[in-house]
Amino acid sequence: MSSVIWYLYEFARKSWAESFAIAKTNPEIVEAPERFRDFPQVFPEYCIACGACTAACPAPNAIKLIRSEDNAEEEGQTYPVINNRGCIRCGFCAEVCPTDPKTITCGENHLIREDFTILPTERMFVIDDYLCIRCKKCLKACQVEGAITEEDNKIIIDQSKCIACGNCLDSCPVKGAIKGIYIAHVQEQKDIIKIIVNALEESIEDKREDISHLSDDEVYKFDLNIDVMVDRARSILSDDDIILDIFQKVTDRMKLRIVTWDDDKCNKCQLCVNECPSGAITYNKEEDVVERNTEKCLRCSICYQTCPFGVAGYYIARFLLDPPSLDDGVIHITVKASQLPIGAD
Repeated sequence: MSSVIWYLYEFARKSWAESFAIAKTNPEIVEAPERFRDFPQVFPEYCIACGACTAACPAPNAIKLIRSEDNAEEEGQTYPVINNRGCIRCGFCAEVCPTDPKTITCGENHLIREDFTILPTERMFVIDDYLCIRCKKCLKACQVEGAITEEDNKIIIDQSKCIACGNCLDSCPVKGAIKGIYIAHVQEQKDIIKIIVNALEESIEDKREDISHLSDDEVYKFDLNIDVMVDRARSILSDDDIILDIFQKVTDRMKLRIVTWDDDKCNKCQLCVNECPSGAITYNKEEDVVERNTEKCLRCSICYQTCPFGVAGYYIARFLLDPPSLDDGVIHITVKASQLPIGAD
């Protein structure tokens, strides 16, 4: 009975009532620390629709990209939407977001490390300084600050900031000045390039009799169907976009040097044997003939420039895939005599 009275007495005390009425939680418990990561907050107006956030998210269905409807004034805006029921507040989406200001924030991003940045791309873009005309249209088109810069009169792409959106490639007025290089399936790409180059060489070799009679101002043209090459390429790689890109790169930029050899004109002076840097030309004493090994030939044209009798012929071939399609594309081949001087002159 005395204990009950004591409790009643304690509850009735003025000091206890006052402390109960003005009770406060410790601020250290109530206030979230700066490093605390809340559910991500999205600022749609900054989004450039790169998709880095969706690729980095480890929680299924926690984030997705949506696009608002177009209206008469402007196109719809693409931006991420967060599903709080799936989000684990890891902050990866905010860390990899390349925009400045960031499209996604969720507290202090204290673990940002450049080498851990995750971007959903299999291509990297590079500048061909030889073809670049310094128009700076790529600089204006790039939506990520610092991804493309100018340094010492050269345009440079910072691969650590580039999100591979392709805006620079679309804005460039010079074909080939900016290249989109697929960084996946590297060995497969090499194998496909080899298939294409070998097929082009073989097709030109089949026309050797016609080519060898070209005069300095004549051009020889013929077409090559790509069906067989495409079938072989698809047996190596199933991605038609990468295959088409390889076909276009080879046909756009490759200039194939061709060396022909006419044994009937040879007088066995052996000047070419001594000058050949790769040992592709040798003299066979037993048969008393000068022989050329096409597998060792570098197509450097030294034999063409050295021979006083015109045994070696030297030609240049260029290529164009038109239309740029794997289904109905045809490679147009143009062959013309080289303008290099020859020994007989």
